[in-house]
Amino acid sequence: MSDRTAPRPTAPTGRPAPGSTPANTSADTLWTNARLATLDPALPGLGIVEDGAIAARDGRIVFVGARADLPVDFAATTVVDLGRRWVTPGLIDCHTHLVHGGDRALEFEMRLDGASYEAIAAAGGGILSSVRATRAASREDLVASALKRLDALLAEGVTTAEVKSGYGLDARAERTMLEAARDLGRHRPVRIATTYLGAHALPPEYAEDRQGYLDLVCDTVMPDLAKSGLVDAVDAFCEGIAFSTDEVARVFAAAEVLGLPVKLHADQLSDLGGAGLAAEFGALSADHLEYTSDAAAAAMAAAGTVAVILPGAFYVLRETQKPPIEAFRRFGVKMAVATDCNPGTAPITSLLTTMNMAATFFRMTVEECLAGVTREAARALGMLADIGTLERGKSCDLAIWDIERPAELVYRIGYNPLHQRIFQGQ
Repeated sequence: MSDRTAPRPTAPTGRPAPGSTPANTSADTLWTNARLATLDPALPGLGIVEDGAIAARDGRIVFVGARADLPVDFAATTVVDLGRRWVTPGLIDCHTHLVHGGDRALEFEMRLDGASYEAIAAAGGGILSSVRATRAASREDLVASALKRLDALLAEGVTTAEVKSGYGLDARAERTMLEAARDLGRHRPVRIATTYLGAHALPPEYAEDRQGYLDLVCDTVMPDLAKSGLVDAVDAFCEGIAFSTDEVARVFAAAEVLGLPVKLHADQLSDLGGAGLAAEFGALSADHLEYTSDAAAAAMAAAGTVAVILPGAFYVLRETQKPPIEAFRRFGVKMAVATDCNPGTAPITSLLTTMNMAATFFRMTVEECLAGVTREAARALGMLADIGTLERGKSCDLAIWDIERPAELVYRIGYNPLHQRIFQGQ
C-alpha cells in the first residue's frame, strides 16, 4: 500500500472516549421519551435505542442512551418530552454545488430532445454556461440564490452541507464562490464544508493551454485559497470531457503539499481509473462511480475512501450504468449518499428524495441510505469525529421525526416528516 493511503489525521475534538463517565450530570436541554437511531458503529444496525434520552450542554452531547440509564441526579434546564418520536443525527449532504449563478433549464429541454451531456458541453453549454453566469454574479447574488437551495435542505433536517466551487474557474470568481459558501454558515445555523473544485472544466480562455490552466490552479489559486482559510478540501472532475488521471494527480499532489484532503468526481461517464487514483492518494471520497471496476473498489476499501452515491445525476441524465453497489458491499467500501445539487445534472434540493432514489435505482437498503446521509457522509467529509452519529462528546445535531419507523424516511416521496431540527443543541 502506498504511504498515500495511510490513515488520515482528524482534528481533535476534545470528546471523551465512548463509554467513559460523564464529567457531571447537568445539561442545558434533555430530550426524553424518544426512539433513537444513533448510527453508533458500536451498536448493530441503526444503533436503535427504543426508550431513549439525549442531553446537550454547550452544544455537545453529554448523555445519549436508554432513559433508564440516566443518573438519578441528572438535571437539565429544559426537559422536552418527544412523545416517542424518532431522533437521528442531523442529516449531512456531503456533495453539493449550492453556490452558482443562473440555471440550465434550457439544457434540460435539450436533453429531453435527445442531446447528450457530452454534446451539450461541446456546444458551449454544460459547466461552461454556469461559469459565465457565475462570473457575472456578485457575492451577494450568489449568497441570495444559494440560501434558497440551502433552506430546502435545512427544512428536511440537514445540519451540515459541503459546498464546492468550480463554476468560476478563475482566481477571482473561485474565491468569490468560496466566500459566498462561507457566508451561508453566517446566515443560517448550519455547518458548511468548502471544497475547491478548480479542476472542474477547462475555462474558455485556456481552451488551447491546458498546462497553463493547471499551473494557475496548482501554483496560484489553490495556495492562495488555502492561505486564506477558505477551503477545507480539494476536488477534481476526472473524465474524458474534463481532466485526465495524470492531470488530476498533479492537482492532488499540490493539495497534498498544502495539507488539504482530496476527493474526486470519478468514473461517472467512463472508467478512466479515477476511483483507483482517488484511493492511491487516500482521498476522503470518490463520487458518482457508475463505471468503477472491482479492482478500484478494492483499492478504495483498503484506502478508507468513501463511495459517495449520487442518484440525482443518474436520474436527470437518464443513465443506465449503475454504480457497483454489490462490489462496494463485498469489499467493505463505506457508502454515503448525497444530492449533488447543481444547476445542470442534479437540480435537486431534497436529501430525503435522494435516499429514495438510491434505494429504488440502486437497491441500497434502508440502513445503507440512512447511514449514507449521516455517519458515512460525515466520514466522507473527514468529520466523523465530531458529527454523523449520536455519541457523547459529539456536536448535538439532531433531526426529530414524526414517523413510526426509520424506513419511512427512505420510502416516502415528496413528504417531509421532520418535526424539529437541532443544530449544536439549539
